[in-house]
This record gives sequence, structure tokens and C-alpha cells, in this order.
Amino acid sequence: MSLGNRIAANLRGDRTIWMIVAVLSIISVLAVYSAAGSLAWQARGGNTTIYLMRHSIMLAFGLFLIYLCHLMHYRRYQQMAPFLLLISVPLLALTLLFGQSINQASRWIEIPILSFSFQPSDFAKLALVLYIARALTQKQEYITSFKDAFLPIIVPVLIICGLIAPANLSTALVLFCTCIALMFVGRVSPRYIFLLGLLGIVVFAGLIALGEVYPDLVRSETWISRMQDYLHNPDGGYQVQQAKIAIARGGVFGAGPGNSVARNFLPYSHADFIYAIICEEYGLIGGVLVLGLYVMLFFRAVKLVTKSPKAFGAFLAIGLSLMLTIQALANIAVSVHLVPATGLTLPMISMGGTSMVFSSIAIGMILSVSKFIEKIENT
Repeated sequence: MSLGNRIAANLRGDRTIWMIVAVLSIISVLAVYSAAGSLAWQARGGNTTIYLMRHSIMLAFGLFLIYLCHLMHYRRYQQMAPFLLLISVPLLALTLLFGQSINQASRWIEIPILSFSFQPSDFAKLALVLYIARALTQKQEYITSFKDAFLPIIVPVLIICGLIAPANLSTALVLFCTCIALMFVGRVSPRYIFLLGLLGIVVFAGLIALGEVYPDLVRSETWISRMQDYLHNPDGGYQVQQAKIAIARGGVFGAGPGNSVARNFLPYSHADFIYAIICEEYGLIGGVLVLGLYVMLFFRAVKLVTKSPKAFGAFLAIGLSLMLTIQALANIAVSVHLVPATGLTLPMISMGGTSMVFSSIAIGMILSVSKFIEKIENT
């Protein structure tokens, strides 16, 4: 058996999703290597190879996680969901109170023994989607009673999003929108979806008030300033202006790989604004390709929903794909000044360890569902 056939035999599940992962990985290596150039000059004396190697190792680890997670039966994730949610709550609280401050936000927590920092918000996103998918599975009938909707679904969403929001509002909003969409798919009564939205606004208002008293705990001033800048400055702030210049310079066909100019002026060009670098170097064609890959991932997950014989598999696939797609669209929207600036990364492309790890786990879980469906269809 040839190497290609051996690899194909071990990679079960939706082949299109595997292809999407492969293309995103190639784009990620090329874009990060180019975008990290200015960062390398500032921190490593121009040695871009260090960042390329670091990102390639993390990407390879992410692909390994995808493979491992796709091997596990997705029903195992249903069993793990309550425990993961219970772990995420104290982790988020600990990070909020004692987390490592990076970019004026307590988003990171450090494991002392391993000297490794990670973002508990990424872990909590995954845990909450798993839990909501499990809760919807247990109530497969049309959820109309307050008892079936409030404590099992609405309260966990408010707690997790409320703990993430003080230091990372954009992540909380992405997760909140994902949960609302998942509730809609799960046939939760519209009045309870409306109740969740209303309570979400109340929690958000409470956080703004809390930020007036404890500005170091809640970044309400940052939220307000970004919103004011978005509403009153049609050209956007410095980052958005540089991102739009990069996209305009790319034109239709781009300036070519490694020929970005904006990477020398655009902060976080290797992470939050990597889409602008892709558009500058690969043009409109590259930008549309990246956008199309995320949309294709979502529609492949929708196809899984129509085929899945088990409710949890359907809810898991659509929930995780929604989370990844909404985050990707939000990141892209910032670069073209459709929404205020956020700190969201582009899943499977941006340089960042925690984001890469949990995005990979999410894709592995989606592939686990598709592998099970494929096994049923072949029997």
C-alpha cells in the first residue's frame, strides 16, 4: 500500500473538511512567515525562522489533535460535557481575578510547573458548546417549558459568557451568538431565545456599571472607546486604516508572497489582522478563497446535520462549525471595518497556541461525527 493510500485509510470522515484543513494549514504557514517579519526584526534581530518553526510546530500539534479527536467516538464528548463545563467556570474566575495581563486584559493563566500560558476562554467556548448540544439532545422535543430552557441552557450561557466578557468581550459575543443560533436549531421556543437575549443585555449593562467601579477588572472603557471610534471615525483607527491600505494595495491578484508592506506598520499582523496581510499578498483571489473555505466548512457541517441519526452529533457539528465560522467572519469584518476592532484570531491561520489547539480540537470533533456517519453509510 502506498503512503498516500495509507494516509487516506487512516483519515476517516468528510474528505472535504480534511481538504479545508490542509489548505488552511498551508495558507497559515505562508501568511504567518510573512506577517511575522516585522515582529522578528523587533524581537529576534530579523530571524523570521524562529517564528516559522514555532508556528509550524504548533500547527503540526494542532493537526495531530485533529487526528486524535476524530478517532474518538463523538458520544464520548457528550459524556465529558458536564465535567468540562464545571472545570471552565473556576478557570475563568481564576483568570479574571489573577490572570496574566497581556494587552491590558487578564486573558491568560499560567501553569507553574509547565511554564505554559493559555486562554481559558478558548477552553470554555468548547465546553459550553458541548454542554448546550448535550442539553438540547436530552430535550429533543420542542422546548416550551421554562424548566427545560432556563436552568439547563440559559443559565450556563449567561455564566460562561459573563465570566469571559470582562476581559474578552469579542469572544463572549461570538460564543453568545453561537449559543443563540444553536438554540434556534434545537427548536427552543422563541420566547426563551428572546429571554436569553434580554438577560444578555442586562448582564452586559451590569458589567459596564461594574467597570466604572473596578476598571482593572472590567474593560468597559475600552469597549466604549472602540465603539465611539467605530461610530465617529469613518476611516477607523490606526490598525483598521493600515488594514484597509493593505487590502487596497493587494488589488485582485496581490503583491505576491512575502511582499507585504503593511506588516511593517500593522500591529498584530500575524494574529488579529492576518487577513489583511493575506489580501495584500494574494489579492482579492486569496481573500475570497479564505472566506470561501470557512463558509464551505459550515455547509459541510450542515450536511452532517441532515445525515446524522443521533441528535447530539447534529448539534455538536453545527454548534462547533458555527463557532468557528462566526469567529472567522468577525475577524475578517474587522479588517474591512464592518465591526469595531476586536482581539479575535482567524481560526487555523493566525499565529497563537491556544487558539490553534482548541480550533483543532473543534474540527476533530466535527470529523468524529462525520466518521460515524460515513461508517453507517458504508454498512
